[in-house]
This record gives sequence, structure tokens and C-alpha cells, in this order.
Amino acid sequence: MSENYDALFSGIIGQDYDMLNLICPQATKMSHLVGEALGDYASRKPSETLNVIELGGGTGITTLALLRSASNTRLLSVDNEPVMQNQAKQTLNSWVETGQLTFSSVDALSALHYLPGASVDVIASAYTLHNFTNDYRRDVITEIYRVLKPGGKFINGDRYALDNVSLHTKNTQEEVAGYFRVLVAENKLDLLEHWIIHLFNDESENHIMRETPALEALQEAGFIAINLSYRHGVNALVFATKP
Repeated sequence: MSENYDALFSGIIGQDYDMLNLICPQATKMSHLVGEALGDYASRKPSETLNVIELGGGTGITTLALLRSASNTRLLSVDNEPVMQNQAKQTLNSWVETGQLTFSSVDALSALHYLPGASVDVIASAYTLHNFTNDYRRDVITEIYRVLKPGGKFINGDRYALDNVSLHTKNTQEEVAGYFRVLVAENKLDLLEHWIIHLFNDESENHIMRETPALEALQEAGFIAINLSYRHGVNALVFATKP
């Protein structure tokens, strides 16, 4: 699975990933919402230093939101795609120097396997889990549950496909139209091609992360207080707590 995920972002998408801010401004908003969710959790534990894992740090957009939201955290950002992670390392070097931020270059499941059980306060992610195959994603969720402390929280801003297939298709068509408007105007036809190919991967049967099955998978793993608190089109913010 990790080789397929690498291939999606090792080329032109990884090199020009910040164009996502233009073609999908909800992605940037979701990064901020994930950061705000961490900040809310951390504010209730002001005397503690919280151990936080970010899965799929990419170029550091969500990483920055997490770092700015809570100073009482130590963040490990996990991403096994070097093109994107190297951008994050350059942008966020000041947090590395203070010791608040470290990086791991292994895939998500391997990174979680390395961690002892009940050792992490928060696991956060944005637009990562939907890239995984269904089986790999299920294994990642199982590991997330294992490594979280009791009372620990999973925060995920991602593509959660609507249960209503017709409405989901309509939303996806509107998303694609936005890709064309922005990237044709920017004369980035090669990037447009790669994003369309990537979207076909997102929508494929062995990848698509549909809302009800995705929330049921969290429940089956043992999570409680599972809540989809925000949705805009295909973009949604989900919380879950380990009892």
C-alpha cells in the first residue's frame, strides 16, 4: 500500500501541492479546523506536555496549524513521501530547533507499530486516510486505537464520501470543475492531469472512504464519542475518543 501512496505524491503533485489551496480552499480550512480541535483539547490540560502524532504531514500545512494551536505539545509528523516532507522540514525548521517538532519518514502503519500502547494523547490527520486502501486503513485505525492513551483523541479532517451516491457524485463533479477553472487559467495542464488521475484513485472502490462505513469502523475498533462535526461537500471533520 505505501508504495502506491508514495507514487501519488512523489511527482508533480508533491512538488506543487500548495496549488491545492487554490483548487480546493476547503483543504486549507480543514487544516485550521484540525489545529483548532487540538488546541481545544490541549487547553483543558494546560499543565501537561501532550504527545501528538500527525499522520501524513505532507508539506506542513496541517503541521503548522497543529503547532500554532497548542504550545504544550510535542509533535511527531509522519510522512514517507520525501518530496513533500522535505518542504515541511524547510518551512518548519524553527519548531524543530526548539524540540517541539520531529519527523518520521516511514509509512503510517509502520510508524504506529513502533509506538508502545497507550503512549499518545492525540493522533491528528488531514487528507491522508482516504488515500489508503480499505484494508490498510482498517489496520491503521486499529493501531491508532492501540497507541492512544485512555481518554486520547483521534482528530481527522478528510474526504468522507457521502452515503448518498448521487449527491456525492454531484459534489465531486463540482470539485473537478474547480480544478479545471483554476489550473487551466494558471496554464498548469500537467498538474491538472495528475490531480484528475489522483481523484480517480480516491473514488475507486478499494479506496473510497464513505461516511457511514468509516464511522462504523471507528466504533468497531473500540472508539466512543464518534462525531462528524463539520461537513462541506466531500470534506468533513471527525472526532473519536478512546475510552
